[in-house]
Amino acid sequence: MDTTGAPAPAPIRVGLVDDQLLVRSGFRMLVNSQTDLRVVAEAANGREALGSATLRGADVVLMDVRMPELDGIATTERLLGAGPAGPRVIVLTTFDLDEYALSAIQAGASGFLLKDAPPDELLEAIRTVHRGDAVIAPSTTRRLLEHVAPMLRRPTPESSVHAARVASLTPREREVFGLIARGRSNPEIAAGLYLSEATVKTHVGRILSKLGARDRVQAVLIAYSTGVVAP
Repeated sequence: MDTTGAPAPAPIRVGLVDDQLLVRSGFRMLVNSQTDLRVVAEAANGREALGSATLRGADVVLMDVRMPELDGIATTERLLGAGPAGPRVIVLTTFDLDEYALSAIQAGASGFLLKDAPPDELLEAIRTVHRGDAVIAPSTTRRLLEHVAPMLRRPTPESSVHAARVASLTPREREVFGLIARGRSNPEIAAGLYLSEATVKTHVGRILSKLGARDRVQAVLIAYSTGVVAP
């Protein structure tokens, strides 16, 4: 209880998927050291993760990329394929490679970080994706977008759908959409457009709904694929 008598918010439920027990143990200790975070499930590979109802019901899953039986990209795609009710996924890898980041994002991941990221950065990433924002390792972001933007603009069955959805945005929503794609936070967008944060939050929700985007990172991909922004 706080001083007002209101119950404390429930901790963010975290799932761990990594084939190395030592790595999982380290993440578990780090996550559980925070009062607002709690590890609720663990799995040693993708198949085990998909078979765990508790893990599938987590709020945020930390997912290793390279695992036996079913890798992190395929596991993420299947975990999120059932619909928007699934957990948000942060993909973790020791390899700072563009194709991993792009594959993770296209599979539906809300974040991409290196395993050697500072502990505070990892903890904040969990909180960030739980709020609905996206996280991509800073060392990867600019290069990733520069390299994959031409690939994203190749005609695909989804291209016309994305273009039509972008065209449905109002002028103000289009303006906010462009700022989201450039990595601006809600407070930064609010300050730049002289709007309240509540108004920006409403705009962001409507934009994601109109685009059919799971979260901001999916919106960024749509922005680059439709030419709304360029690297």
